Amino acid sequence: MTISVTDVPEKDRFEARDDDGTLAGVITYQVTGNVIAYTHTKVETAYEGHGTGGLLARAAMEDALAKGRVVVPICPFLSSWLEEHKEYDKIVARSHRRVK
Repeated sequence: MTISVTDVPEKDRFEARDDDGTLAGVITYQVTGNVIAYTHTKVETAYEGHGTGGLLARAAMEDALAKGRVVVPICPFLSSWLEEHKEYDKIVARSHRRVK
């Protein structure tokens, strides 16, 4: 089975779909200027443990890199994935200040 990931900007998310077009998972985002916050990753139960989350994460990060965006990884899954993928460190906001 092949999983493909595409950006669906009208839904503010990337979607992973299998060969039949069945939704395997999503990673949601919010864009403000050149900053993109990845807010949630969800992989459907039947696709868990097969690398679908990693495919979503890599596609989202490659898209941000190509568009020159700064990434804010709000999603715990993406934050954890990024700990193992240091090649994206240069575009990830790792610290922030509280706005008063």
